[in-house]
Amino acid sequence: MRSAALLLPLLLLSACQQEPAFDDRYDKAAKDIEARAKAMDADLSAAEAAAPAGDVKGAPQDLPPASEKANPPPSSGE
Repeated sequence: MRSAALLLPLLLLSACQQEPAFDDRYDKAAKDIEARAKAMDADLSAAEAAAPAGDVKGAPQDLPPASEKANPPPSSGE
């Protein structure tokens, strides 16, 4: 029992690790973000190169001709 009481604090101290410093975590996050941004840019440029110039989804198209009856007919009041 006495040996367990002596070993428990040693185990607890050895299990605790120091948390990484803010600068280390910031640098890691910055590198991750930069790598993701480069990957996204590569995906976008590959998609743009593969898509035909005139067939882009979401591209603006000409509006249909305006109809003469833009408003409904007046109500009879009923």
